[in-house]
Amino acid sequence: MTEKTSSKKFDEWFGVPRREIPWYPRIDPGQCVGCGFCVAICGRGVYRYDFESKKPIVAKPYNCLVGCQTCANLCPVGAIEFPAPEGLKKYIAKYKIFVKVKEILEKKFKPVEVKGYKEQMSYIEKTEKEVTKKTLGQN
Repeated sequence: MTEKTSSKKFDEWFGVPRREIPWYPRIDPGQCVGCGFCVAICGRGVYRYDFESKKPIVAKPYNCLVGCQTCANLCPVGAIEFPAPEGLKKYIAKYKIFVKVKEILEKKFKPVEVKGYKEQMSYIEKTEKEVTKKTLGQN
């Protein structure tokens, strides 16, 4: 049984409530061989191992880092699936994630003289506008 809980430290993604973003793994039980590798490598506690069925289960789906697919990429039999990453673009545009990324970069690097800093920030602003326009169909 999947628990729809998360650890408090994973409740938000760039200030957006994590439950607003449907990003978490699904395991194909017919394909899964029960090796437990996903349980061992996930540092966010998304999985737990069910010793009765000898298979991993997605116990805390909202602990999953948005966009991460490490477990699926490393699953030896390809039994783990995620939504298409392209679907995340609408959430990135809707919640103005690029604006938040820019704020983070400014806090980290503005105090330091970084060659090309202003040009890079302009590029990030331009990229955010383009992504929003394409994703949300805005003109």
